[in-house]
Amino acid sequence: MTNLHFDNSPQRYARLGGALYLGIIVLGAFAEGFVANKLIVAGDAAATAHNILGSAGLWQASVAADFTVVLLAVPLLWIEYLLLKPVSRHWVLLALLFNLISLAVEAVSKLFLLLVMPTLANADYLRALEPKQLEVLANLALNSHDIAFNIALIFFAFTCLVNGYLIFRSGYLPKFVGVLMQVAGASYLVACLAALFAPALADTITPWILLPPLVGESSFCLWLLVKGVNVPQWKARAELAS
Repeated sequence: MTNLHFDNSPQRYARLGGALYLGIIVLGAFAEGFVANKLIVAGDAAATAHNILGSAGLWQASVAADFTVVLLAVPLLWIEYLLLKPVSRHWVLLALLFNLISLAVEAVSKLFLLLVMPTLANADYLRALEPKQLEVLANLALNSHDIAFNIALIFFAFTCLVNGYLIFRSGYLPKFVGVLMQVAGASYLVACLAALFAPALADTITPWILLPPLVGESSFCLWLLVKGVNVPQWKARAELAS
């Protein structure tokens, strides 16, 4: 029944997918961009703890935004699968697999963010441990989040590469969006592998290496939201694939 309804109104679901994607981009920029850059001081656990405790409401809002990103990504994943399935059932299943693994790892990574505030502010911990020890533990949680998040983004990079290929071949979405999504995937791969295994290189290429993903994902998001899909072309590909 769901597929039948989708077949009759792919444009509606494309627009919904664009709206979900926009929410993910905005919330992700707020949490991982604005708040993280404002509160987290690289290499200084004490300053980071001071900033987080001094802006507890802002920190909690950013953690909630980060978690909401994962929730919004679940229906988006399914919409992308249904939109791109007419191009190639096998390739779209591969993209779905990469995306599911990415979301699972990303969801676990948010556990470390949820531990930061209790670690710093819990009264029992404050009685048992020195403040500097708690600052180090909170910093360990932040570093653990970053590692897990980079691993999640490596799987998402392959999602972008496969989805970009499917978009390029689709005929009902523009080829340039497919190319931009593949460039985004390649950039994510370089950025995350560098962050995990070559920190000096990561410091050199960040944040510029993240510009292509912003452009690629934003282009896909806005195209879905504003233009949607070419419905006659989508239905023609769906009939051939059925």
